[in-house]
Amino acid sequence: MTTWMWLLLLFIIGQRLLELKIAKRNEKWMKERGGIETGKEHYKWFLIVHSLFFISIFLEVSLQNRMDHSLNYFLLSLFIVLQTLRIWCIVSLGRFWNTKIIVLPRVALIKKGPYKYVDHPNYIIVGMELFVIPLLFGAYVTTFVFPILHLILLKIRIPKETEALSMLSK
Repeated sequence: MTTWMWLLLLFIIGQRLLELKIAKRNEKWMKERGGIETGKEHYKWFLIVHSLFFISIFLEVSLQNRMDHSLNYFLLSLFIVLQTLRIWCIVSLGRFWNTKIIVLPRVALIKKGPYKYVDHPNYIIVGMELFVIPLLFGAYVTTFVFPILHLILLKIRIPKETEALSMLSK
């Protein structure tokens, strides 16, 4: 892997670890106020798939043994846009943003930021990231496999989340 690849991969992994820390803090805050967690049974699969995503990129690039993979500035720009949108999602939900499904009963559904325009914008962004990030590295198998795994998980997660969020209107 080239230096820029290592730096970018470490940046993304660091970003994800920071997001898990934010999610844990938000989880604690919500549960202290009566937050209810649902969908625990499938959450581990998100952790597994997202961990394997980074391992897959590393292995695929390492097996290619190419030191001449140049940085694609269009893909990098797209990645930066996606990161900006990702941050917009997190900031828009504030203390309610989480990687788990946790709701606070009798709290209105947040409909600001990207959530004002589309349901589940974060999942759309993550799906696009799972396509763009491996393309940046030239990891084409990863580019194909992980968006599909993401969609499979969302077929389980979105109905669970929709059901949990419907509690907010009661």
